[in-house]
Amino acid sequence: MDEPRLDKYLWAVRIFKTRSDAAEAIRNNKVLVNGNTCKPSREVRIGDEITVKRMPVVYRYKVVDYVSSRQPARNVPMYCLNITPQEELDKLSAPHETVFVFRDRGTGRPTKKERREIDALMEGFYDDDEEDW
Repeated sequence: MDEPRLDKYLWAVRIFKTRSDAAEAIRNNKVLVNGNTCKPSREVRIGDEITVKRMPVVYRYKVVDYVSSRQPARNVPMYCLNITPQEELDKLSAPHETVFVFRDRGTGRPTKKERREIDALMEGFYDDDEEDW
């Protein structure tokens, strides 16, 4: 069997729901192969390590065998091995932090000064989600 394209492989082993979703994630550098960025047309080889960034977890997979068509979920381990560390999987069950800013009823919209204070409070939460590899 020929080596499949990366986008087709990710779709076939059910990492992405559609092939176009897989291609878009690859183009947006959410997918690395052996630690390097690549194109959707890159050919997958047995032994390659694929890293997929899906907030908040960075998943890691190892290519075990080639696949040409989409597989049932029970067959996926024959083609792709999930080697994601347990610390990453624990992020899925971590409690989510929420911030609620209370304002008295009838006080109207926040002033410019109050808006700056709210933005300063929220800044720490937004910066954590946008970290690079």
